[in-house]
Amino acid sequence: MKKLIAFCTLCLVINFGFSQEKKELKVNKDKSLVEAVYYHDNGSISQMGTYNLEGELHGKWMSFDEQGNKKSIGFFENGVKTGKWFFWSQDKLREVDFDNNTIASVQEWNNASQLVIRD
Repeated sequence: MKKLIAFCTLCLVINFGFSQEKKELKVNKDKSLVEAVYYHDNGSISQMGTYNLEGELHGKWMSFDEQGNKKSIGFFENGVKTGKWFFWSQDKLREVDFDNNTIASVQEWNNASQLVIRD
């Protein structure tokens, strides 16, 4: 009985803790995907992308900072990072190639569009 009460309490805490994040979910039956948009507290978009019907990240995903600037863009295939991902920071752009959720290569540019690092 104590375990059941503890479990129910934990579920309520998790539910209320995560219910503060604003989100929109739409089912796209033609593509068998769930389109998701998550928001920062200030109302700007935090992340957007799609899930497959099994609940795995699938397709293009983008994330943004609170000012609306792009932070990252990349692709998932059934929950696995794949292909080219781009990550923006204040003065650099990183291109990361993923192969089956593993980093295959990294390239980094500065604001002057010069290749800084190629790994």
